Amino acid sequence: MKQGSFENQAWRRSLALLFPLALALAAGSCSHDAGAPPTKAEITLQPGVYDVDHSGMFPLAKVAARALPTEVTANGTVNPDVTRTIHVTSLGSGRVVDLKVRLGDFVKRGQTLLVITSPDLAAAMSDYRKARADEELSRKGLERAQTLYSHGAMAEKDVEAAEDTEDKAKVDLETSAEHVRVLGGDLAHPSPLIELRAPVSGAIVEQNVAGFEGIKSLDNTPNLFTIADLSQVWVVCDVFENDLGKVALGDMAEIRLNAFPDRALHGRVADISRVLDPNTRSAKVRIVLANAHGVLRPGMFATATFRSRKLGTVLVVPSTAIMRLQDKDWVFRKDGPARFRRMEVRATGVTADGFQEFEGALAPGDEVVANALQFSTAMAENKE
Repeated sequence: MKQGSFENQAWRRSLALLFPLALALAAGSCSHDAGAPPTKAEITLQPGVYDVDHSGMFPLAKVAARALPTEVTANGTVNPDVTRTIHVTSLGSGRVVDLKVRLGDFVKRGQTLLVITSPDLAAAMSDYRKARADEELSRKGLERAQTLYSHGAMAEKDVEAAEDTEDKAKVDLETSAEHVRVLGGDLAHPSPLIELRAPVSGAIVEQNVAGFEGIKSLDNTPNLFTIADLSQVWVVCDVFENDLGKVALGDMAEIRLNAFPDRALHGRVADISRVLDPNTRSAKVRIVLANAHGVLRPGMFATATFRSRKLGTVLVVPSTAIMRLQDKDWVFRKDGPARFRRMEVRATGVTADGFQEFEGALAPGDEVVANALQFSTAMAENKE
């Protein structure tokens, strides 16, 4: 209908005559409402706009602007600190004869993890023995040559040849001895058994070997164990592309674990990935947390709330001033002495004193209904 049409004017005059009569009949039939001022919402041509009698029945609240740190919430998981994680491998192939630890065990530096019988170590030990025998023989030959030369019974060139043989024998002996040590053998106790020991203290977070299992050469076998020092861990979160501008290195983050929802942990942003995941359009954000008591376990789900160090202007209203309806957030702004307009906003965080932060087409100083649900219910009843 148009504002100036004859039909619209006639319809409005009829409504103006009938509406007071309907209110009077309703007041007479409802004795418990006697004495209360009637409240009605007039029909308007604009959707979401309400003209209300006795607007003073609905308390108002002003939209305020506060300087607050921006907040971003992201999901993540607990991970071992890569800089404190060691992959344990064996340089010699063979077969496991004694598995001394299992996944999840805590080990100390130097503790034996498993014992391997290795033909590689046996061959290296054999080479060492041969090299030691050759060195002893060449050393005796050099001593004999030096004695003969001192008595004029041997030429100088023969002594030099004996010295060269001895030098080469020493090199072979040192090389073969180092080969045995690298494979994990003990020169003082010749044996084909390799005792694989923990290079650091920590928890075994990965195990890729079982008892009596064959171990291949280094180039085609995975690491046997992964040992992590869990006294410090990472919480790695996925922050969406639209929120990356609100997160910066050094920002504080509050971590809450699904396992301990009532416990809040605090850390700082240590790294933001330079590459986005093309599937989720998110970047990995890393937070470093101390874990002296071992509460944080790799694989735990966590929720991180990032608070920027830079303050930003945020609009706030009382939490009751925002109503959630049909997956959207609404407020009722006062547009005149008795007129209210329903406006869509987007609720974000909650302040420490219980006010609701939001984004929308409102300005500081605008007045909104303090209890949006009460106002909406009253409007719906009046329409009925």
